[in-house]
Amino acid sequence: MRPGIGNRLFVHEYSGCVQALFIQHDHLSPPALVGEALEGLGYKMDEFIVVPEEKFHSPNVRVELPDYHDYDLLIPMGAPWSVYDTATIGNWVQDELAYLRGALSHGVAVLGICFGGQLLAKANGGDVVRSPAPEIGWHVIHSDEPGSIPSGPWFQWHYDRVVPPPGAKVVARNAAAVQAFRIGRALGLQFHPELDPPSLVGWLENGGREEAIEAGLDPEVMLRHTEAEGDSARLRTRNLIEAFHREVVIAERATQATA
Repeated sequence: MRPGIGNRLFVHEYSGCVQALFIQHDHLSPPALVGEALEGLGYKMDEFIVVPEEKFHSPNVRVELPDYHDYDLLIPMGAPWSVYDTATIGNWVQDELAYLRGALSHGVAVLGICFGGQLLAKANGGDVVRSPAPEIGWHVIHSDEPGSIPSGPWFQWHYDRVVPPPGAKVVARNAAAVQAFRIGRALGLQFHPELDPPSLVGWLENGGREEAIEAGLDPEVMLRHTEAEGDSARLRTRNLIEAFHREVVIAERATQATA
């Protein structure tokens, strides 16, 4: 695996044989609760940062993503940019869309989170459009599969929303947006199951405080709410990740082993 020009690859060694790659589009998107859940399942996890911290304000960098053949699961994470903003991120967004299409065609499982879910939609023929209003903070969603995707509340921070790809199955939604969709061996999420208090502090300290205030929200109340969710948020995320692991990643590996 070779990190791209100006990018960094961090490797976390765990005892399990299932391998996951977190594609972190900026330095403010740690695996957090999702990483904890995968660690509990014995995953070996790598983290690849697309836009290094020093390029955060000029993110149109050159990227060479790690070989997806080395992984059972890809997890493209959130980002402060829009998928369609090619003037800002044009050097890497089209390459990542092609990368996700290639991974899916080779049977690699994908869990897309927020911006990553939007990339997943776009890569499969869907679209990403501006929302009428931002959705920020903790919100309940309506899930058709509560055993796999609990109804929440889940943390949201997005200005765009997906138009699901042809053939996708929408499995969760609310009045603001499609919140989860399945297509092949992929699940796209609009919300942030990884979010914990340290992650939110990072967002607030890097432009998020002003965005929240502009949206009519109190950043300190939002942070206290996140702290209060605590164990409940961790449990919801663990249930979501364990279901995806069981229903997609391990199920497919078992099928391949008996084929």
